[in-house]
Amino acid sequence: MDFGGVKALDGVNLRLEPGQILAVIGPNGAGKTTIFNCISGIYKPTRGRILHRGGQIQGLKPHQIARRRIARTFQNIELFRHMTTMDNLLLGRHLHMKAGVLAGISLFSRLAPAAREEVAHRRRVEEIIDFLDLQSARNQFVVNLPYGTRKVVELGRALAMEPEILLLDEPTAGMNLEEKQDMMIWIKDIQEEFKVSMILIEHDMRIVADLSDMVVALNYGLKIAEGRPEEVQSHPEVLRAYLGEEGS
Repeated sequence: MDFGGVKALDGVNLRLEPGQILAVIGPNGAGKTTIFNCISGIYKPTRGRILHRGGQIQGLKPHQIARRRIARTFQNIELFRHMTTMDNLLLGRHLHMKAGVLAGISLFSRLAPAAREEVAHRRRVEEIIDFLDLQSARNQFVVNLPYGTRKVVELGRALAMEPEILLLDEPTAGMNLEEKQDMMIWIKDIQEEFKVSMILIEHDMRIVADLSDMVVALNYGLKIAEGRPEEVQSHPEVLRAYLGEEGS
C-alpha cells in the first residue's frame, strides 16, 4: 500500500486460519491499521491480493466486504454518540434486514413482516447485551457512557453483524486493568462460542500472549517476524523495533 512515495505496507502477507486469533503488533506507524483499512475496503491496495474463501476482495466497497461477514472495530471509537446502546447495536443488524418499505406499511399489526423482523433483530441484540453485560447501558445514550463501556458497545455492534471474521483494532486501548480483563474474556468467548476468526491489533504484549494463536510483527510496513507469541516476543528484530531493546 503506497501513499505517494511512502510504502505503508511492503510485501506483507498474512494467513488467518478458521477459528484462529492472529495478533498484529508493531510500533506506531508500522502499518497495522492500514492492513485493516485494506481488508475492510476503506483503502484499495496498490498491489497484491486479499483473498476470502478463495475469492479476491481487494477493491470491494466497505458494505460489500461487510456482506461477506467481515466486521471490525476501530482504534478511535466510531459509534453514533447521540443514539442509545440498543440503537447502535441494531445498526449492526442492517445487513440482515430484509423487509422493505411496502412490508412495513401495516405497522400497527404485530404480524406485519417488518414488525416480525424487528422483533427478531431486537431479540438478537438483547442476547448480545446479555453476553457483554451491557444491561445497564441498554437505553443510555452512548455519549453519556464511560469510555470503557463505549469500547464494549462497539464490540457488540460488530458482533451484531454475525461476523465470520472480526478485525479488532486495539480493543483494550484506554481501558483500566479490570476492563481489559473483561474484554479478554469476551474475546476468548467470542472465539470459542461463536466460532469467529479474529485479527487483533494490540500494544499490550500480555494480552497478545494470552489471546493470540499466532503473531505477526511489523515495522515500517515490513513483516519482521511471525510465529507463536513466545517466539515473536523474543525475536531480536521485534525487541529492537517494538520493545526498544536488544535483549530479552
